[in-house]
Amino acid sequence: MTQDDAPTSSSRQGREEENHTRRRDVLATVTLGMGCAGACALAYPFLNSLNGTQSSRIGEDDTVEVDCSKLSPGQQLVVTWRGWPVFVQRRTPEMLASLRVPELAHRLRDPDSKMHQQPQDAINWHRSVVPEIGVLIGICTHLGCVPSFDAPSSGDRSGKYACPCHGSQFDIAGRAYKGAPAPYNLPVPPVTIISDQHLLIGKSKGDPDFDIATIQQI
Repeated sequence: MTQDDAPTSSSRQGREEENHTRRRDVLATVTLGMGCAGACALAYPFLNSLNGTQSSRIGEDDTVEVDCSKLSPGQQLVVTWRGWPVFVQRRTPEMLASLRVPELAHRLRDPDSKMHQQPQDAINWHRSVVPEIGVLIGICTHLGCVPSFDAPSSGDRSGKYACPCHGSQFDIAGRAYKGAPAPYNLPVPPVTIISDQHLLIGKSKGDPDFDIATIQQI
């Protein structure tokens, strides 16, 4: 090896090390970017469910007809509207009586439904178009979990909803109890009663201008 070859070999080795370092940095940057993008992609649907709803003017059939003929008193069925679970209850006289107990109001965050979580025709003591049929969007207003339905039993004839994630509880009309994380009542979707056994979710005859996107929280 001549004296002229030594610096040439050293320079070549230095350039190769520099290129290797650049490739490594680029790979690390791309990997980090893909990880962040993946995390954002997973988080977006969840955050979107907390921060409002799809517009009702989205060019699709925005109604769901529900047959309640096989729904027994004290039970509920679950349907999907706009991708959300919707609870449809057939209430017993005991369930309705539990909603009118005077002492209950002191235990609830919003007993009179003053917060905008329902159409105008559901601002009443039963939070529904008719007392016997309750309709609630089954998404906890704390972090978007789906509450479980505790059906009436011999030990508790009123029933309730409980969030299995963080302990929030709601009465049978979806009103949030104090002392738990959920800040608002469960949302009530727009509902129209078609007949004794059928209802339509997505349109409110009593509040035709109601837009679910305007509610306080879902």
